Amino acid sequence: MVSLRDIENRITSTKKTSQITKAMQMVSASKLNRAELNAKAFVPYMEKMQEVVGAIAGATTDSGHPMLVSRPVKKTGYIVVTSDRGLVGGYNSNILRAVKRTIEARHSKDDVKIVAIGRKGLDFFNRLGYNVVDSLIGVSDHPSFDEIKAIATRAVGMFTEGEYDEVYLFYNHFVSAISSEVTEKKLLPLTDLSPASTMSSYEFEPSAEVILETLLPQYAESLIYGAVLDGKASEHASSMTAMKTATDNANELIDSLTLVFNRARQAAITQEITEIVGGVAALE
Repeated sequence: MVSLRDIENRITSTKKTSQITKAMQMVSASKLNRAELNAKAFVPYMEKMQEVVGAIAGATTDSGHPMLVSRPVKKTGYIVVTSDRGLVGGYNSNILRAVKRTIEARHSKDDVKIVAIGRKGLDFFNRLGYNVVDSLIGVSDHPSFDEIKAIATRAVGMFTEGEYDEVYLFYNHFVSAISSEVTEKKLLPLTDLSPASTMSSYEFEPSAEVILETLLPQYAESLIYGAVLDGKASEHASSMTAMKTATDNANELIDSLTLVFNRARQAAITQEITEIVGGVAALE
């Protein structure tokens, strides 16, 4: 039978755990506010950039830029955005499960190259024996473009150099504080660009072809950066939700243990009274 001291120790330790998870919940909520603003502020920039790139691509129908041309697929690259830490609910497991399922349905393991952004993704694919060609860990809670520029440039460069023939981007899209969606986006080649409706309002100097040489890599890199911002907002939201659930569960456990403690103490008091009464009766 569990002693009263053991129950009391469990209540004390659970209360301390509840205080920790409550503090972590508040920290995640604070980080979420800024991360959500960063992700939403980036959307107008990307929409305008997509419009401009679409206009230029529409004006250069004969462009042979490698980022605009589909080619026979022998190798496929996957850029996977995860977190560096745990305690984020299903944030990492959902996206890693989706990527693994997609790869198994489309390719053999030897036909895939992985670019992992986040320690959890890096460890996962290394453990399964995938070819991880590049990785980035230690991304800050509110990343700047400079933090991911190097890996984004290398990822785009590997496509243009022919190390893989298409690139897919996997990340968690932030929907709300309680919801996120695993999102797959075909990053390269950029074959789904549609000419902008306002194409006639653009004038290209020195020429559309020269502009594409610079703008297309920047556009692809910006898509990766946008996915990282979106993923960070989802990460903080998942962490906040997970810590709130942990705090609620801890409080329920405290209530349950307190009830058990009170019943056990009452039983012990009753037993002591019974023993005293029995002893008195034996003396009479």
